[in-house]
Amino acid sequence: MQSTVAAGEARKGHPPGLYLLFATEMWERMSYYGMRGLLVLFLTDKVRGGFGWSTADALSLYGTYTGLVYLTPIVGGYIADRYIGQRKAVLLGGVLMIIGHLLLALPGAGIFYTGLGFLIVGNGFFKPNISTMVGGLYPAGDGRRDGAFTIFYMGINLGAVLGNFICGTLGERVGWHWGFGSAGVGMTLGVIIFLALQNRMLGQVGLAPAPRPAASVTASAEGQKSGFSREEWDRIIVIFIIALFVVAFWTGFEQAGGLMNLYTDQKVDRSMFGWVVPTTWFQNFNSVFIVALAPVFAMLWSGLAARGKDLSIPVKMSLGLIFLSVGFAFMLGASKESAADGKAAAWWVIMAYLFHTMGELCLSPVGLSMVSKVAPMRVVSAMMGVWFLANAAANKLSGVLGGYSEKMGEFSVFLTIVVGAGLAGVILLFLAPSLKRMMHGTDEVTPVPASPQQGGAAQAAT
Repeated sequence: MQSTVAAGEARKGHPPGLYLLFATEMWERMSYYGMRGLLVLFLTDKVRGGFGWSTADALSLYGTYTGLVYLTPIVGGYIADRYIGQRKAVLLGGVLMIIGHLLLALPGAGIFYTGLGFLIVGNGFFKPNISTMVGGLYPAGDGRRDGAFTIFYMGINLGAVLGNFICGTLGERVGWHWGFGSAGVGMTLGVIIFLALQNRMLGQVGLAPAPRPAASVTASAEGQKSGFSREEWDRIIVIFIIALFVVAFWTGFEQAGGLMNLYTDQKVDRSMFGWVVPTTWFQNFNSVFIVALAPVFAMLWSGLAARGKDLSIPVKMSLGLIFLSVGFAFMLGASKESAADGKAAAWWVIMAYLFHTMGELCLSPVGLSMVSKVAPMRVVSAMMGVWFLANAAANKLSGVLGGYSEKMGEFSVFLTIVVGAGLAGVILLFLAPSLKRMMHGTDEVTPVPASPQQGGAAQAAT
């Protein structure tokens, strides 16, 4: 990971490369979330040319697909670190995903599965490396980094809004394959923007593989050779431990595209102002809340850091799990109402998404920032891939857990998540002091005071 930000520039707001990565990620996420919102609806559709699968089978494939999407970044991060650099990996991944989305727009189950394969491999190159480049824009100890990842996260969710509006509406109202094809158009725009502006706005960031110093081997206490020092091993272990708790978070959160998506379609009163709102649009509540609340959380983290009262990374992430648990408590209310009256009021789902969003802002951008700071530099992209391994396991577990709703009912599944996420949050809060010590100060920030040149979102996050 390379940084071209000079010390004198560190106090002048965010570097322009952040906004290029923001725009590139926005269009990639438009394609991903647009396709994701349609997937289980298409698989279970029996009327408009879908596959007509059962809920359990559809959620199983959904879990497998989204799980593999977060598994391949381990390989993609490693290849970028060792051989091709992050920029080439992002471009390669983008092209593969364009092909995948366009294949989904063609008829035939075999072509459909092939398209999913291209998306899985392409995402493995794209996802860890664009996130790593965000961290590479900032020098070590720069207090703006958490805020930068929160701004970057706004790009992710602006893309999700576009995807659910454009791809979701076309898929539900015009034809499934129109929705899948439009996702490919979004990915194409992202690749074009990145190609056109990368040299001007990113400098040297992401051009070369990660440096591998000749003195990278250190002697252990027993005189044996080891690739990492004891301190580096502690930092790697922290990433793995926190990743285990992240599994609990994403297992619940990813019900949004699976069980919550089907539940909203079948058991929520979607009539508003004399019009039935498309099912995929409900997933936009999470994205809209992200865009609205991300500057607030960026200001909160940066304000606490400037006062020397910043919450530790494990504490922030434990709050994320607790917020998720509260969100699913609203889904318990929804499932009780739909069981009694046939349909649940839409506000139950909207409130669930609000608390899920608050949890996401405490956990996901903070986690991305943590990996870029805590991981040893020569394996930072690979560690970003390991971070996404937690998402991979969680997505598969999410599909499996959601599939039990056919036997257990939605209430039991939602209750399982309420208890599991809440308990995981409390345990992580208890472990937080020990985990912070094992980071050996790499998570510490250097407060950056606001300057007259800073404005808008950049000022909010510095």
